[in-house]
Amino acid sequence: MFTSSPPAVDVVIALGSNEGDRAELFRNAARDMQRQGVVILRHACLYETAPMHVTDQARFLNSAVLARTHLEPDALLATLKQIEVQQGRQLSAQRWGPRPLDLDIIFYGQHQINTESLVVPHCLYRERPFVLAPVADLLHSSLSPSHAPLASPSSQAPEDTARGSSHLNSNGSLINEDMEEGVTGEGDVNSMLRRAAEEWEVMSRDIPIGGEDIRRVLPVGDSFWEFGKRTRIMGILNITPDSFSDGGQYDCTERAVQRAVEMVSEGADIIDVGGQSTRPGATKLTAQEELDRVLPVLRELKGKLGKEVAISVDTFYASVAKAAVEAGVDIINDVSGGTMDPDMLPMVGALDRPVVYVMMHIRGDPSTMGSLEHTTYGDVCAEVGNTLALQAEKAVALGVMPWQLWFDPGLGFSKKPAQSLELIRNLPEVRRRFTRKCLQNAPMLLGPSRKGFLGKISGHKLPEDRDVASAAACVACTASGTDVVRVHNIPFAKDAIKVADAIWRI
Repeated sequence: MFTSSPPAVDVVIALGSNEGDRAELFRNAARDMQRQGVVILRHACLYETAPMHVTDQARFLNSAVLARTHLEPDALLATLKQIEVQQGRQLSAQRWGPRPLDLDIIFYGQHQINTESLVVPHCLYRERPFVLAPVADLLHSSLSPSHAPLASPSSQAPEDTARGSSHLNSNGSLINEDMEEGVTGEGDVNSMLRRAAEEWEVMSRDIPIGGEDIRRVLPVGDSFWEFGKRTRIMGILNITPDSFSDGGQYDCTERAVQRAVEMVSEGADIIDVGGQSTRPGATKLTAQEELDRVLPVLRELKGKLGKEVAISVDTFYASVAKAAVEAGVDIINDVSGGTMDPDMLPMVGALDRPVVYVMMHIRGDPSTMGSLEHTTYGDVCAEVGNTLALQAEKAVALGVMPWQLWFDPGLGFSKKPAQSLELIRNLPEVRRRFTRKCLQNAPMLLGPSRKGFLGKISGHKLPEDRDVASAAACVACTASGTDVVRVHNIPFAKDAIKVADAIWRI
């Protein structure tokens, strides 16, 4: 006899961890949930929070997900407990003590559940900033009552596409066709999210984000970085003979390492190593040629710059990026945003050691990006933001976690001077659009340094004469909400950004 499955319900699940590799445990839990039919629609930001009740333990990492499932409440609870055990939790351990993973059902649609094993809405969520803050993120990420799973249609297999059928996308995530429409009635969780967001607005007046009790963070290397308090500096290290500004200066390993150490002493938070020029009309290297340039430098840099400094590789080749990650880099900085090598996004999603992935906007490639076709926009901020949002959606569908993603609007890349200025002027609009498909407060990186549009404004033809103009552009970027600036001259940028942060951030 045929029995239909229970109706789909939107649920909110809180995640917590203060043992082991906390971000990796969250990634494993998300993948396990998806395999068990709990389809994740949205991720909240990550928060590092002070422990409650038992205070002599490590700080917690907390987050939340909005998901859709056909599982009944007790079956969902059993599934989450099984995932906790699989990730190393001992359910008999101290109630308020350390744990590798904690998964709690906060909301199950609009349902009120009170049984011996389960109380929903969670009875203590209103008292906990580490629950309310991420749950509030889920509302702000949701622009309509109808959510779609973060998987693009192209990621679905050609078979099993009949209405109501299930299949796996390339990340092993369960996709059910009847989940692609919003649920209504008691299965809709939006009213519960709105109430939680209102409660967090009140609580946050006494417990603000950025204080001792709760900080919004993202994993970078072996650390968690807090964004929003100061603008970070990415120092440019081109080990190329033909880069537009400093080509040929650091094209041997010894000089490159010396320059990296110097930039760190000057205040760089990130060293971005590039082996291929992406200036307009540059000759395109093969992946192997690029790898031969960057890999010796990356290997030498690891361990020489300090734990607080991140190492980045500037490449659009998946094979170069993978080898760089194996050599220890913390960030992949891809000027193509995954459009120039179809293997890039799947590779990032499949990495055993997740790293930051900087997704930049470009049309075409460096040899064609200046064409009329690629520099014609109706609304440059809307189109750049929307394109980044779609690429982010593809990346997440392929296994990249939302908190791995940073965004770069691509100043000067397939942009006329006026368009680059418009992007700086209206960065909040770009951010508003790309965060619809990704993490709220995802970091924004901009690279105005010595770019041609600054030369046209300042009248300086030589790139190295544009450092004052670059510092001014960095100030404007900071004022518009940029989190990271990519520059050649660290001292100029550092002083300018200190002043900008003092005005707009502190």
